[in-house]
Amino acid sequence: MNKQVYIRELAGSAEINAAIIEQFNRHRESEAVRRSHLFAGRYENLYLDISMVPAMQLVADQAKQFVQQILASNAELKFGFWFNLMQPGHVTQPHTHDDSDECLSGVYYIDTPENCGDLLVTTEDGVVRVSPKAGQFVFFSPTAVHEVTKNLSDQERLSVGMNFGFKDQ
Repeated sequence: MNKQVYIRELAGSAEINAAIIEQFNRHRESEAVRRSHLFAGRYENLYLDISMVPAMQLVADQAKQFVQQILASNAELKFGFWFNLMQPGHVTQPHTHDDSDECLSGVYYIDTPENCGDLLVTTEDGVVRVSPKAGQFVFFSPTAVHEVTKNLSDQERLSVGMNFGFKDQ
């Protein structure tokens, strides 16, 4: 794998993902969900408080450990996340996450039907293509342009976008 794109797996992800899906579906139409990035009739980012999806805490804790390993740092991290629900035919537009003080970005895959769209990350060495797999983390620089190809399946795909920064000391 490209040295600028890091892939990790979450142990026990099937049970955790089932809980996340159930909790997400319970709240996905709630007025408490903040929506942003409206493109082609779809909000790319759905923000639910972690109290609405408590199973995400396990994902967050593991993600922080992986990020500390990747960055070779034990510094305390800030963690922000949002859900990305892709219906059949949807894409995610090319973008970066370098808006603030992020040191690493990533995605965690929850529900990934076959042909649900690949992640394309542009690095110094070229484009890295990742076919999503439930329980998989993919980490990359927040300055890397990335996008998701069309969901060619007939099912929804659910993932979580993440940003990490260092907490102020």
